[in-house]
Amino acid sequence: MTNYFQEEHYPEKLTKDLQGHFSNIITGLGEDVSREGIEKTPLRAAKAMQFLTSGYHQDPAEILKGAMFAEDYHDMVVVKDIELYSLCEHHMLPFFGKAHIAYIPNGHIVGLSKLPRVVDVFARRLQVQERLTHNILECINDTLKPTGVAVVIEAAHMCMMMRGVQKQNSVTTTSGFRGQFEKIETRNEFLKLISSDLA
Repeated sequence: MTNYFQEEHYPEKLTKDLQGHFSNIITGLGEDVSREGIEKTPLRAAKAMQFLTSGYHQDPAEILKGAMFAEDYHDMVVVKDIELYSLCEHHMLPFFGKAHIAYIPNGHIVGLSKLPRVVDVFARRLQVQERLTHNILECINDTLKPTGVAVVIEAAHMCMMMRGVQKQNSVTTTSGFRGQFEKIETRNEFLKLISSDLA
């Protein structure tokens, strides 16, 4: 039997400062921060928030550059159903869903795992879905310099589901297209591929 252990490293001073802030918030809301179930919550929240915003300290372009390979391939590459989790910058509540990415190489391809990593870097910042879509699109376009890039994100927003209008079944879709994907036939091929289940 193996024991589960995940090692995390966070700056000590920042973690302590955040822990104090979360402790004050919890107390201000009327909860007893010394209660057994909440006693360690300020520290856990401090670490969680640093993880959820760790994208500020990562360079997505460098991630792509580290896995670019010269290749004479000029057809569409699609990675779909990339899970994403982010925090809405307006309420700091989660939004989550899937990203679909396609690009048409222009002399270079990139390791497929790097595209989800780029999504994670931008998602782990305070975001709005529109900017997240744009960030991913422009990073791939500027770094790989392909003949075309497409990004579609479908996400549910807890700020709409838990508060405000409280619409539990709403999904927001955003998209961006560059180069060859601005042509309707190429765009339609991409949209058809991400909406179909290929066996």
